[in-house]
Amino acid sequence: MCFTEDTRILSLIVVLLSSPVLEENPSHSDWDSAPELLSDFSCPTFVESGAESQPDDHIRKPFPISKASQSETASVCSGSLDGVEYSLRKEKGVVKMTVPSTLAFCYLALLWQRETITLSDLLRFVEEDHIPYINAFQHFPEEMKLYGRDKGIFAIESWPNYEDIHKKMIEVATFLDLPRFPDITEDCYLHPNILCMKYLMEVNLPDEMHSFTCQVVKMAGIGEVDFLTFDPIAKMAKTVKYDVQAIAVIVIVLKLLFLLDDSLEWSLSTIAEKYNEENKEDKPWFDFRKWYQVMKKSFDDKKQKWEEARAKYVWKSEKPLYHSSIDRSVVYKRREMVVNLQKQFSTLVDSTPTVEKKSPSSFQFNWTEEDTDKTCFHGHSLQGILKKKGQSLTTKNSLYWLSTQKFCKSYCKHVTTYEESNFSLSYQFILNLFSFLLRIKTSFLHEEVSLIEKRLFKTKYSKTKKKSSRSRKVRK
Repeated sequence: MCFTEDTRILSLIVVLLSSPVLEENPSHSDWDSAPELLSDFSCPTFVESGAESQPDDHIRKPFPISKASQSETASVCSGSLDGVEYSLRKEKGVVKMTVPSTLAFCYLALLWQRETITLSDLLRFVEEDHIPYINAFQHFPEEMKLYGRDKGIFAIESWPNYEDIHKKMIEVATFLDLPRFPDITEDCYLHPNILCMKYLMEVNLPDEMHSFTCQVVKMAGIGEVDFLTFDPIAKMAKTVKYDVQAIAVIVIVLKLLFLLDDSLEWSLSTIAEKYNEENKEDKPWFDFRKWYQVMKKSFDDKKQKWEEARAKYVWKSEKPLYHSSIDRSVVYKRREMVVNLQKQFSTLVDSTPTVEKKSPSSFQFNWTEEDTDKTCFHGHSLQGILKKKGQSLTTKNSLYWLSTQKFCKSYCKHVTTYEESNFSLSYQFILNLFSFLLRIKTSFLHEEVSLIEKRLFKTKYSKTKKKSSRSRKVRK
């Protein structure tokens, strides 16, 4: 049987990393580098560890050698690690290396190399079957026979979650005592200025918006090397969610320009539409309403295809796992019957040929000037929403509303809450669009937007805090 190089690398990683991981230091949120921002909240630890009171010689304790019978050991032996001894390891503070943790380890390698792949890209490649994850054991060499207790280790029944993999990445890096990662500088792909340009292109927004995103990054102080660079051995290990942060910056810029209150954006759109009709030869002004209509159609089509693909996904593997060598013939026979039935029904129901799998790409939406079916807004001007103030330009909109008025306390498991009904329809659409792009929850993106706003509008939040403290004194 022939295997690709990527498959062999994945197999090797699983073999090497199928060992227990001990949590030593709880990790915290990306925002631990700014203490003033975390005075009234913090993120939960990843694993409730009781290892702190244990002596050092117990920190990396190897698996105990159990006295299992020879027949039992032979029936569960895999190509990586004995399944029985692995599953019996239940000491406090021990976190076993799993397939999701292996994926987190892979992203650590990408981050160390500063590759042009974000965490959301990696998880999407998994989802599109470009990277073995669900039923990854099918790609293992023949000599790695998996059965018995191995089924519980390698049988994956859910898609990888962004938040879960991100936490595991910090957990693994902290356990391995990895040194400070290479600096994330302005010329690095993961810098917010570059990622903002990438996502502006992806969602078909004007190029001129990039200057505004750069200003927000500078004012919030989230483009500094020390803030962006991952340091696992720091007192409080943190890493930036680079892709989520860049998207949050774009959301803030859209609020600065259009307010997104279900009123101003439509008024500005009417002005832009009238100008474009009267000046067809000039550079068109950006029309938010027209952009919304184009993006909503593309977004709905893309999401529908994604949901259909998920619904049709075959979770059963072609090379099934079985509990023992005795069950092998029965399991394979059942699998063969299922495959034959699936072929017969697919012939009756759908006669269309299967679409060839596309090559992995960082872009999900593509916009070009030559495409007459879809309007490309990249070259459109923001002149209609700007006004001259002295020698410079400023936005016509002078208002701004904060996504979060009050943050949760430290004992909460989240920074803030997101209830759709409390926000405008425009804001909801923007969050839904970008959340789908990254395959994350809308509440997760809303939280990141709120945290950057807290860095931008420190005075507003400090005033709110003073008012609340005064009101408490009056009550007393």
